[in-house]
Amino acid sequence: MHVGEGFRLGDVDPESTPGYEGEKKSGQRDLAAAAPNLDDLQERLFAAHHDKDSGPAVLLVLQAMDTAGKGGIVRHVVGSVDPQGVELAAFKKPTEEELAHDFLWRIRKRVPRPGMIGVFDRSHYEDVLIGKVRSLADPAEIERRYDAINAFEAELAEAGVVIIKVMLHISPEEQRDRLLERLDRPDKHWKYNPGDVDERLLWPAYMEAYQDVFERTSTAIAPWYVVPANRKWYARLAVQRLLIDALSAIDPQWPPADYDIEVEKKRLLAS
Repeated sequence: MHVGEGFRLGDVDPESTPGYEGEKKSGQRDLAAAAPNLDDLQERLFAAHHDKDSGPAVLLVLQAMDTAGKGGIVRHVVGSVDPQGVELAAFKKPTEEELAHDFLWRIRKRVPRPGMIGVFDRSHYEDVLIGKVRSLADPAEIERRYDAINAFEAELAEAGVVIIKVMLHISPEEQRDRLLERLDRPDKHWKYNPGDVDERLLWPAYMEAYQDVFERTSTAIAPWYVVPANRKWYARLAVQRLLIDALSAIDPQWPPADYDIEVEKKRLLAS
């Protein structure tokens, strides 16, 4: 769901599947059926540009409340392409060194290179979401960061980076059920963080913070997409479509050979 003028997060039903009329089984089939297309587009992008100093790249920014399915997107959508063409950055709590610099310092170091698909599992938006909800920065600094983010993303777009910003939108009830599942399964205990319960208590504040992010940073060159994510299969299908559309717009072509093909055939046959 594209975030445009007048968009309200509260109007989005996390259970919904906008633009798709099928159910879980058909969604899973369609995800698998489209994977070869995504893989082909990614390979062409990598082949044509990965060894260049400039050229197109794709940056997928994933933001969400905990358990919304960011890992599943990485595994089931991005994981369907050649990993050598993917650069994944999972931004955690800033280190002391990172805190000594501007908030975008650590982000700039992980911008995808030409020919690559970059994935930010959380991102620079943590610094205006948590920063605002947890009062880790004063209002004037939060305002400065909105402007800094817009300038940064405009810089990336100018350099050829196609930015896809996705907020996976789940309901608090769905998050509760997913957290309970983690507690019920020994193989999921490592994924449970007691601090998630504390964050749940701030749910309304986080939704307000996301609304502010959409209003301040959804631009023509880097729009936000809110993807209903109570149904994991739908969220994966929606993000896959966004990636395919972005890569199709780039339309990467196989690079021509920089050697004489017929000469090389003769050399091989004679070897």
